[in-house]
Amino acid sequence: MAVFRWRQSWGNLRDLEREFDRLLESIKVPFPGLRLERQYPPVNVYELDQEFLLVAELPGIIPENLELTVAAGILTLKGERRGPEGVPDDRFRRHERLRGNWARQLTLPDRVDEERLSAEFVNGVLKIHLPKLPAVKPRQIPVVGGES
Repeated sequence: MAVFRWRQSWGNLRDLEREFDRLLESIKVPFPGLRLERQYPPVNVYELDQEFLLVAELPGIIPENLELTVAAGILTLKGERRGPEGVPDDRFRRHERLRGNWARQLTLPDRVDEERLSAEFVNGVLKIHLPKLPAVKPRQIPVVGGES
């Protein structure tokens, strides 16, 4: 009988999302004016010895318009990218940089210490430090023989 592991089941959905993104990217070639960008920032996640490091590029965002929360293993990034001051919407001739509110949720690895998360925001680059919990050592379980 197969055992259903809830956390592992999301991997297939992430694979599907990546395949769908590739499909949409291939559609852009015949239609170069079509913009299929997401409303949230791209992120890179690195695994270091003592922590995971999440790096997000957030050009044009000020720290006051950025909100980070963590709950139940989910890291939520929210923000707002404003357009240029004093330029009305009807004056745009080309609009490629997204603006407005955005949000992104990321599932944290199981071994992250949520109480010690920290973040820094310098020159439009957000770095979130996700400290690892100490590795859990396997515990030997004694087996007691019974009488038959």
